[in-house]
Amino acid sequence: MRRQKASMKIIQYAILITVSIFMMFPIFWIFSNSIRTLNGISAWPPRLLPENPQWQNYIDVLLNSNALIYLRNTVTLMIGNTVGTLISSSIVAYPLARLNFKGKKLIFALILATMMVPTVTTIIPQFILFNYLGWLDSFKPMIIPSFFAFPYNVFLFRQFFMTIPKSLDEAAMMDGCNKWQIFIKVIVPIAKPIFITVTVLSSIFWWNELFTPLIFISSNYLRPLTIGVMQSFRVPGATNLTAWHLQMAMSMIMAIPPMILYMFGSKYLNEGIKATGSKE
Repeated sequence: MRRQKASMKIIQYAILITVSIFMMFPIFWIFSNSIRTLNGISAWPPRLLPENPQWQNYIDVLLNSNALIYLRNTVTLMIGNTVGTLISSSIVAYPLARLNFKGKKLIFALILATMMVPTVTTIIPQFILFNYLGWLDSFKPMIIPSFFAFPYNVFLFRQFFMTIPKSLDEAAMMDGCNKWQIFIKVIVPIAKPIFITVTVLSSIFWWNELFTPLIFISSNYLRPLTIGVMQSFRVPGATNLTAWHLQMAMSMIMAIPPMILYMFGSKYLNEGIKATGSKE
């Protein structure tokens, strides 16, 4: 039995290591190409690592391009949307989870139904609306809607709030707290894992978001990193030749913050996701 268990563990670890290598290889290949010359990327046969690493590529990306401007724009979108969705989604989810009122289940069902609507089907009406409001070519079409709650985040908050014993609400009411004070002083401190979970998910989403900025932003100085990486790195003197080594360096820089954010928030992320799976 011990030999069988040991053999099973060896097989499991071998499978996990193999899968990890396949999953990590694209990131390694991006890093490898980011420290090559432009000609070195197309060299044949390819090498796993270049003989003369070009670390200067990272300096060129940060100092000799608009990368810092794109970074500022991305951080602005990420912070604005994360703050907006934390405030709005938690406030919307609180009465759906903790209060009893007529039509509560219907409202929640309608909120969940909006999750089934593809984004591309609503982008044209949104474009027309934001054009009428004069918000195009600004951050408003992407940040202001987050203050009206996102259905998926409302679902996450509601499911977590439902795991908190309602006896805490009753105790707080006996101490003289109203519904708003219960939410601020009782629910929010206890719900730290789900707030961190939504923060991580929202931050990573807006760090990588490409579609909406591509639709609503046209000015170069307002572009986020996702658009800047695609359109900014060109070989000097060439019309349509991409500087792949610089693009790979920028892609590698972009990949680091989400990984760091996930590593620091993974504990709370797991707790938050587990709690949202509880039954009513």
